[in-house]
Amino acid sequence: MKWTGVNELRESFLSFFESKNHTRLASAALVPKDDPSLLLINSGMAPLKNYFLHPETAPNTKCTSCQKCIRTPDIENIGKTDRHGTYFEMLGNFSFGDYFNEEATTWAWEFFTKVLEIPEDKLYVTVYEEDDEAFDIWTKRRGVPASHVKRMGKADNFWEHGTGPCGPCSEIYFDRGPEHGCGSPDCTVGCECDRYMEVWNLVFTQFDSDGEGTYAPLDHPNIDTGMGLERLACVMQGVNNLFEVDTVQNIMKHISDLAGVKYHEDAAHDVSLRVITDHIRSTTFMVGDGVTPSNEGRGYVLRRLLRRAARHGRLLGIKRSFLYEVASTVIAENRSAYPELKENEDYIRKVIQAEEERFGKTVDQGTDRLNEMMERLKAEGQTQLTGEDAFLLHDTFGFPIDLTKDVLEENGLTVDEERFAVLMKEQRAKARAASGAADAFGGEGDPLADLTEDATKFLGYTTLSSTAKVVAMVNEGELTGMVNAGQNAVIVLDQTPFYAESGGQVGDTGVITGPEGVFQVTDTQKTAKGHFAHKGVVLEGHIKADQQVEAAVDTKRRAAIARNHSSCHLLQAALREVLGTHVHQSGSLVNEEHCRFDFTHFSAMTAEEIAKTEALVNEMIFDAMPGVTEEMPIEEAKKLGAMALFGEKYGSVVRVCKMGDKSTEFCGGTHVDNTAKLGMFKIISESSVAAGIRRIEATTGYGVLKMIAEKDKLIHDTAEVLKAGNVNELAVRANAVAAELKEKNREIEKLNEKIADSQMGDLFANPTEVDGVKVFTANVAGVKPDGLRNMCDKVRDKEPGCVVILAAAMGEKGNLCVACGKDALARGLQAGKIIKEVLAVIGAKGGGRPDSAMGGTNEPARLGEALAAAPSIVEGMLK
Repeated sequence: MKWTGVNELRESFLSFFESKNHTRLASAALVPKDDPSLLLINSGMAPLKNYFLHPETAPNTKCTSCQKCIRTPDIENIGKTDRHGTYFEMLGNFSFGDYFNEEATTWAWEFFTKVLEIPEDKLYVTVYEEDDEAFDIWTKRRGVPASHVKRMGKADNFWEHGTGPCGPCSEIYFDRGPEHGCGSPDCTVGCECDRYMEVWNLVFTQFDSDGEGTYAPLDHPNIDTGMGLERLACVMQGVNNLFEVDTVQNIMKHISDLAGVKYHEDAAHDVSLRVITDHIRSTTFMVGDGVTPSNEGRGYVLRRLLRRAARHGRLLGIKRSFLYEVASTVIAENRSAYPELKENEDYIRKVIQAEEERFGKTVDQGTDRLNEMMERLKAEGQTQLTGEDAFLLHDTFGFPIDLTKDVLEENGLTVDEERFAVLMKEQRAKARAASGAADAFGGEGDPLADLTEDATKFLGYTTLSSTAKVVAMVNEGELTGMVNAGQNAVIVLDQTPFYAESGGQVGDTGVITGPEGVFQVTDTQKTAKGHFAHKGVVLEGHIKADQQVEAAVDTKRRAAIARNHSSCHLLQAALREVLGTHVHQSGSLVNEEHCRFDFTHFSAMTAEEIAKTEALVNEMIFDAMPGVTEEMPIEEAKKLGAMALFGEKYGSVVRVCKMGDKSTEFCGGTHVDNTAKLGMFKIISESSVAAGIRRIEATTGYGVLKMIAEKDKLIHDTAEVLKAGNVNELAVRANAVAAELKEKNREIEKLNEKIADSQMGDLFANPTEVDGVKVFTANVAGVKPDGLRNMCDKVRDKEPGCVVILAAAMGEKGNLCVACGKDALARGLQAGKIIKEVLAVIGAKGGGRPDSAMGGTNEPARLGEALAAAPSIVEGMLK
């Protein structure tokens, strides 16, 4: 047994199972594909669910992988001990109805004892207490002594999750030696101490559970194994935990160097080092797989991890942004297995740096505010922060709740999480309601899930009409043999020219015509098993199962979609030229009206950048570049420099779309065969979608003509309203109207000044005197903020020993101005402090200089209440 590095161990495992005729699968992205039940991939088998359910879709019945995983249920515990981590890699070998427990145990034992040369006497095995077959396999055929095989109960050695496939499992443990044990004579496998480390779990999936205690044997048992790469590295490197294995330790050393501290020298520093090390691993991989910081879903997980790591950096004394620098070390340590990290290093660093800087602008203010809250709690003898205060920290200062909990816990305090959750729920309710649930196939109760027919053959790259056979129909959620006029239905054909929604491109529409009826297709979707679901309504007659039909796509609509999709490719090429190579597609929507393109960039585009981008796309259109799409091996596509969708994983054969020498991308969508067919390209808008993500909406062809017509009408209508002789005089007429309005505004301001001056006399008539200071208060209607300030200044200059407080309502807003004369200032009075307390009476805010301050409220009716309290507030400040 020799010391083996993490990267060598990963390759050794995968190569071993390739030698056993397993197909090596690349790690899936951390963002689950077609699995709404998961926020992030959290196990080796999670991306392979469909292969277990539908083995015929797998590339091989025997597969192996090393899967990136993230688990975040206990973020608050990360760092407190060296056992917890959010990011890990899971090694696994899988059988989809091929081999079973005999081969699984043989290969596991061979890998451990022959390849890694782990001493057999250091290995222990557990089996399910009723699994005599597994016990015999281990003891009689693998040669493991019975004293090293322990039977354990269902809670430990039987894998099941509700109903469905399940089965017993065997776990292989490594004995780290008595020095790591608890000293008890009964210490053995299963003990809570650190002596026996579980390394590999072999699940023998052989039953189908009904959830009520009945276990029917599966016709084709499966194998699902999982072994944590970092845990195996602990065994092979003789270290105590994941933070001490080579690749992880190198990341921690970078952080230690930046902070000027060392691991294992200070307990508090160790916690921060572990937090940052773990969180930067997770965040680097998440950003590398296309996740961006946000306040929802996986984006919020990313934001929580980044901000928690940034705070712990400050606890170590690192006051600047630094996480993006450490991300480069994460990339360097993992580039051999995940080369895409290196390819996207600039982007990953920019996303992390932008989020860290964003948090840096508020973290110090938030920390100060939280400290004030904690001091108040302690002074009042309380131990729990209110949900409202926690929500304020989250909403105003960007403090995720677990970060607030961390700080509170360090000070022996708690937070009202239930109330916080209620406030968060209220805030998100509208967004959640608006998002809705996608109408998709593949969920529980899907009537098409059990179709045994082959996947639908797609013909739509080369033809827009074809004959086909109806293989299934669904009406009102159930399979049916016939649908009649007026009925909504879903039709599945054996082959189709209809494109099913995918890759941001909407599904085709058109008509399916049978011998006795016509079906209008309003959308086309694809099921998990590859069946194209044509959604729509029977226009006339009826359609029957097994009928031969004619399927025809709406050609004009498809052509418009193709134009807009091709424009997305040209747009990305132009953006990378104008803004830089950090630009990557983050999402898209392509339909017949426009293209919506989301991309990575960290600031709003300038008008000049937008114009340049648009001009470049049109130049590519006018150059009439050929558009060529073809299938090829992925390695050949990469050699051509084809761009992949950020964070997406592809099979061994990919479809590549090439437009001249300007754009080469992986794409399964439909495109024009020459860029000239786009006609023209026009950007409609550029906006922000999320932090670091911008969105451009644009259109082509007839969409541009429609825009021109709409703008033309707008110009003519405006000219008519402004009474311009013709549209060519519009600018001159608009300037003239603007000058007229400006002059009228000047006249109005002069009138307001006269009104204000007329009210000044009343103001001086009845001051309130407080300890030698004259306090003038008045509610002057209809005066703008500037006028209010001028009035205050005049009073202040005339009465050096006064405080003047004036209020004015303007529609739904109310303004308040405070000024202090020089003698009042000498008495210690300050306008900024006075206005703060006066407005606090009505729940509003304000501030400013010692001699002059302004504030406002959304409740102008309460201004009188604030003015009434002013004299007593001034009196209190004089004491």
